[in-house]
Amino acid sequence: MALAMNRDELSQYLNEVFPQVHQDFVVEDLTEDTITMRLVVQERHLRPGGTVSGPSMFGLADVSVYAMVLARKGRQSLVVTTNSSLDFLRKPAGGVDLIASCRLLKLGRTLAVGDVLIFSEGVDGPVARATMTYSIPPAGSAAAQFG
Repeated sequence: MALAMNRDELSQYLNEVFPQVHQDFVVEDLTEDTITMRLVVQERHLRPGGTVSGPSMFGLADVSVYAMVLARKGRQSLVVTTNSSLDFLRKPAGGVDLIASCRLLKLGRTLAVGDVLIFSEGVDGPVARATMTYSIPPAGSAAAQFG
């Protein structure tokens, strides 16, 4: 399946629908099968002890799958998370950005499932692994046409 949006179009759309976090997440790379996203780690993403917080890692995983679904399906801002699982594998470095590598395991008419590995930039082993499931509004519905 071809991309409905290229990297620049996807980045612009994410900035439009999520202006409150547009400086946090960057689309690094996009292919028909994968997306690489960056969390620009700032002080607010850290927890005591200087490591990146779990909610920040969840946000990166969540936006990565959301962005991959949008890249393939097009402008459907009301695609929503219906299930998630996040495994914390090792302590992420606090002073570097996090990089997420995402691929879709399933992309159907009404359901998408994505797999995400999250790395501290410059470190080989993943710090977390997530599986996210999204509900996609039916084609022609008011929800699908929003955005």
